[in-house]
Amino acid sequence: MNGSRGKLFNIDNLLHKMAKPDEPFSHSRIFSFAEATELIPKLATHLTKAKAGKTILQQTKEEIKKASANAPYGGGSCEGPRYIKALETIYENLNSINEMGVIVKDLDMGLCDFPYLMEGRVVYLCWRLGEDTIEWWHEIDDGYKGRQALPKSTT
Repeated sequence: MNGSRGKLFNIDNLLHKMAKPDEPFSHSRIFSFAEATELIPKLATHLTKAKAGKTILQQTKEEIKKASANAPYGGGSCEGPRYIKALETIYENLNSINEMGVIVKDLDMGLCDFPYLMEGRVVYLCWRLGEDTIEWWHEIDDGYKGRQALPKSTT
């Protein structure tokens, strides 16, 4: 913890570190449509738990800031254990998703990408928490705004 005293956890930094570079050869896994679809229930569970952890971080943020600022003087907060448990929950669930080979693009939206081979190039199947099925894809460089409906032959 040396050098980290007084700094709060930043979920966006963790997501950035866990995301794969947007290059086709950097993906640890290329999914078939069936493989990606099969992961949706497990993925939804992990995302829901990670989002709940993030909510706790947001709820305890001010109290933890005060404790962090007072760390040189003994600090401490009754919210500390709750905050640490939320960090663990977020990390464990995002790590599980990462190990599946799925890329979390936006935790708040529950937005995830699955590297997928389409017409000889890697693209992303795009799924959002709350959607029952994967119905969208986008080029690696386009992101969420470039989502397109999957061709019927894919599903």
